Amino acid sequence: MRVSRFHLDADLCEGEHLLEGDLAHYVGRVLRLSPGAAIQVFNGSGQEWPGQITEVGKREVRVTLGPSVAGLAEPALTVHLGQALSRGERMDWAIQKAVELGVSEITPLFTERCEVKLQGERADKRQGHWQQIAVSACEQCGRSVIPIIHPPQQLDAWLESLQCELKLVLHHRTEQDLSSRPRPASIGLLIGPEGGLSPEEISRAVAAEFVAARFGPRVLRTETAPVVALSVVQQLWGDF
Repeated sequence: MRVSRFHLDADLCEGEHLLEGDLAHYVGRVLRLSPGAAIQVFNGSGQEWPGQITEVGKREVRVTLGPSVAGLAEPALTVHLGQALSRGERMDWAIQKAVELGVSEITPLFTERCEVKLQGERADKRQGHWQQIAVSACEQCGRSVIPIIHPPQQLDAWLESLQCELKLVLHHRTEQDLSSRPRPASIGLLIGPEGGLSPEEISRAVAAEFVAARFGPRVLRTETAPVVALSVVQQLWGDF
């Protein structure tokens, strides 16, 4: 039987803890877990606390946690995804799947053909929304460390600041073979918007020491590309 996992943004230790607010509602009213149900709690530190529910109330849930255990090991390959902003649920889906596939950091990017405009309070809300998607993805896939979702920034600023051993820009008009490359410790992945990166943006990425890479002969959607790219690099150099 699958044990439900929950993220709790708190210092955790063995003993009794109180779940309140949305999490208590989700545990008690949505999942309808009852006293005695086994659970697993994590706080993003890499540790997990197995336990069980002891009491379910209208507005709070009491749980008893046992000693901490080491969580699922993070991938040895560190991947920083630069994902051009896209409309609607496409960005949410890309972030969710990237977290499931072991990404370490994600930076949403403004590019020439990006149609999404975010600034100020709206940008802060979206970043918080994306971070919560990352948390939920970790709850589902078993990760104990939550990837960082950075604030959206301009492409050129990200190109200048990124520090990775191997930097890849997805570009379907190249024949670059990645399988012959030695295993890097860290990778930066640049993925363009729905209309693709402009030739000038690709040139600026190459000038910033990015390598143009193609993952198959077909043109991929902006939300499909990170799934394929992360799967390939995890197969070549990661934990797949």
